[in-house]
Amino acid sequence: MIFFVLKRLAQSVLVMAIVSAVSFSLFNFVGDPVNNMVGQDATREQRIEIRQQLGLDDPILTQYARFLGNALQGDFGLSYRIKRPVDELILERLPATLELVFVSAIIALVVGITLGIYTGIRRSAWTSRIILSVSLVGVSLPTFIIGIALIYVFAVHLRWLPSSGRSGTMEFGWWKTSLLTIDGWRAIILPAITLSLFQLTLILRLVRAEMLEVMQTDFIKFARARGLSERAINFRHALRNTLVPVITIIGLNIGGLIAFSVITETVFQWPGTGLMFIQAVDFVDVPIMAAYLVFVALLFVLINLVVDILYFVVDPRIRLGN
Repeated sequence: MIFFVLKRLAQSVLVMAIVSAVSFSLFNFVGDPVNNMVGQDATREQRIEIRQQLGLDDPILTQYARFLGNALQGDFGLSYRIKRPVDELILERLPATLELVFVSAIIALVVGITLGIYTGIRRSAWTSRIILSVSLVGVSLPTFIIGIALIYVFAVHLRWLPSSGRSGTMEFGWWKTSLLTIDGWRAIILPAITLSLFQLTLILRLVRAEMLEVMQTDFIKFARARGLSERAINFRHALRNTLVPVITIIGLNIGGLIAFSVITETVFQWPGTGLMFIQAVDFVDVPIMAAYLVFVALLFVLINLVVDILYFVVDPRIRLGN
């Protein structure tokens, strides 16, 4: 197992090195940092002084090594627009994004696995057909269309839920949570549902397909021949074998939620890192853009590493292959 983990760690380091190179290239190919930091009235001497302070006249390899060293310490410099350290801005917005992803992941996993099991066991029932037909909405419509539709129905027409923003927050040190108040839950419901629908549909269809395949295997037929109850067959034998490949999807699900949160946070004006990234793109705020890319890549790498290790522990075929 140690060799397996070390190999995955080496692959993760390689991925982060590539992402850091792409992020660093933003400083050199997305506008001039000096023009983004000073106004049009700045003199040539002031521009030269700022370039020297930022080290922009150093060789590219020297700048990249400096960027890597600072990134390893969580230092991505100052925001061009807000004039504040980027790491502070990310820490302020991070709780909102993580809570949105957490609630969306719970919805996608609980509802997706439950409906997947039901439609797999009751594949001929009319309710299963309705569920599968409705689930097509989750993969056929863009996220922003679903979000706008939910806003129109539940915020504008029915006036049950707020249409945007994050409310009812409480502070615990640097962490600001909205999951401990009614207003906070009312504000997070619509964006969480919007963000979870696509992943929920994928999990539902995967679990259903795996259930249908497992139910046709010989050991399920043998369990029926032994006289075991349908409940024991479905949940003790079939479900346990179905969830092994779902582990990978769960990991990708969380990573996908983080990636798709950019769109959802923009639609609902949710004050997370995704909205901050979109605003940084509008103003060509390169330090925030670079930090966000590295941050999201790091989350993806860590999630995939954990999933690979869990896969190694759960599936003996991988242990034999390594």
